[in-house]
Amino acid sequence: MKTVMLPSAEAVPALGMGTWRMGEAPGLRAQEIATLRLGLDLGASLIDTAEMYGEGLAEELVGEALQGRREQAFVVSKVYPHNASAAGVAAACERSLRRLKTDRIDLYLLHWRGSVPLAETLAGLAALQQAGKIRHYGVSNLDMADMRELWALPDGHGVQTNQLLYNLSRRGIEWDLLPWMRERRMPVMAYSPMEQARLLRHPGLVSFAKRHGMLASQAALAWLLGQGDVIAIPKTSDSQRLRENVSAADIVVDAAQLAELDALFAPPRGPVPLEMI
Repeated sequence: MKTVMLPSAEAVPALGMGTWRMGEAPGLRAQEIATLRLGLDLGASLIDTAEMYGEGLAEELVGEALQGRREQAFVVSKVYPHNASAAGVAAACERSLRRLKTDRIDLYLLHWRGSVPLAETLAGLAALQQAGKIRHYGVSNLDMADMRELWALPDGHGVQTNQLLYNLSRRGIEWDLLPWMRERRMPVMAYSPMEQARLLRHPGLVSFAKRHGMLASQAALAWLLGQGDVIAIPKTSDSQRLRENVSAADIVVDAAQLAELDALFAPPRGPVPLEMI
């Protein structure tokens, strides 16, 4: 599996697994757990979850899937903004640890910005890191102004990633936020890399993929992974789709193909408000 380097100099898988809306349907539980375990076997060992997902149900599912295999996984979870005060983030982290059945979270993110000052949230995250409850911390859905503010704070330089909506049809961050992060060697963690499967039905992308001997899903992922500093976290509970996703890490999108994709999905020509799902 390709890897991406965090600012801490730790290498993590470039392709991981998302878990949004997993753990909510009892009839799918065995299949979802089996798929997560298969992902570990295939090297997609970064698993992204959050206390928001099913109000903890996704974390519980991940915890069950990782029983006996915790050392093989890099676990990412996220804290609600309303829980992101100094005391609140500590309590939320403890709840997540219990659901995940683990003694530490590898990367703990502020899910989006709320009313709690960033300085207080970062101080709380740094304290959790110092206590060994989390190994790294970061943020999600923070825009350019937020990141500039964060970077000026005492614990701002400890941020390892900004998890953002980024895919072929959502390229707004390429105007300013992505270059800013690249200057600081901070990778993007791209959620909804297939636009919740809508990209798989895009006629232009389907045609592109067919002509180049790949699936539309693989084209969307290979475009992200080829950048070298982007971590993609597609979600699937289907083992065959997971295998297809993992195979995308081996696909090289050449310059001519990149030009084709730029023609289909134009890069931004000016500032774009941060998009979220």
